[in-house]
Amino acid sequence: MEKRTNPFYQIHNLLKKRWSPRAFNGQKIEKEKLQRIFEAARWSPSASNEQPWYYIVGEKGDETFTKIFDTLVEFNQLWVKTAPLAVIAIGRVQLLKSGKENPWFRYDVGQSVAHMTFQAMSEGLYVHQMGGFDAEKARLMFDIPEGYEVISAVVIGYPGDYKVLHPNLQKLELAERERKSTDAFVFSTTFGGKTELI
Repeated sequence: MEKRTNPFYQIHNLLKKRWSPRAFNGQKIEKEKLQRIFEAARWSPSASNEQPWYYIVGEKGDETFTKIFDTLVEFNQLWVKTAPLAVIAIGRVQLLKSGKENPWFRYDVGQSVAHMTFQAMSEGLYVHQMGGFDAEKARLMFDIPEGYEVISAVVIGYPGDYKVLHPNLQKLELAERERKSTDAFVFSTTFGGKTELI
């Protein structure tokens, strides 16, 4: 199933095609594709090149996947069971070079996941990022040390048939993609000030 968008201006095809499905077909992801996906994450930009991202990855059926699944809120557990790969994204709070707190680490982890997402799309895979999980439970389950923060849970997989989902979730799969217009978030002069640049 594809959910394309109709942007006001032309953007890259992968950006038009990208969305966050809940129905996956469970097919195992080829190792070479995973290597390229995490290589893309590796080459993401970061403040002072600190690269504060870390990932814990589990394949369906293994102990790591089960642990990640157990951290999810019930709503997400309803559909994540169809995904073949689960990931926990973690950020290092402090700068390696100075030991001071890095105010940009969450932003940089997000950029890394975004790079991962678009590489996955180029491989025919889809990514669904989640905030609906228990970060403290993940910290304990995976022995994540102090100075590192669990930021998000992610699943990756090949899209599946939305009809395998609960009827309420099927409605979400079929809903049209919506975005606010650029003039609602791109400004000049002041916050909220109209811009003539775009």
